[in-house]
Amino acid sequence: MTQAPSPLAQLPGDLMIWVLIVSELLVFGAGLAAFLAVRIGDPAGFADAQSALHPGRAGINTVVLVTSGWLAACALACSEAGRHKASALRLVLAAALGVVFLALKASEFRDLAAQGIDTETHPFFTFYYLLTGFHAAHVIAGVVILSLVAWANEARNVEAGAAFWHMVDLIWIILFPVIYLLR
Repeated sequence: MTQAPSPLAQLPGDLMIWVLIVSELLVFGAGLAAFLAVRIGDPAGFADAQSALHPGRAGINTVVLVTSGWLAACALACSEAGRHKASALRLVLAAALGVVFLALKASEFRDLAAQGIDTETHPFFTFYYLLTGFHAAHVIAGVVILSLVAWANEARNVEAGAAFWHMVDLIWIILFPVIYLLR
């Protein structure tokens, strides 16, 4: 009698990458819940503070990050097909777009700092810097992971790296409308 495969065996990559991904999603979820809870008490103040942001630049960053995620998915398909050079190239391009994302985010941080806006300006900015800064740290980690996976290009490694990168994408896709667009 054969035993049915474990549902965990169907996860791409290693179980530990999924423990990491779920724990990171819970941390970001708690941060977003706190942001929204504080926002309820001061919707006008949050809307006024939000007007200092650049939603167009953040929209470009969204396109950059989603394109990077698409390249990571393409890298996995190439790796699974045994096309390791093509996979590595797509991983390097995905990581490069992560660097573009970081450069755009750094320019936004610089613009806000030039206006004298910091974490003490308003609770909106406390959350803004906390959430987007923590996300940027994950982008940095993802760029490193994608670069290492491009170098050690095996399908299981690419699966884990792409899964982490998609988590980074997902978090930004949630942060972008909540922080930049929600009025």
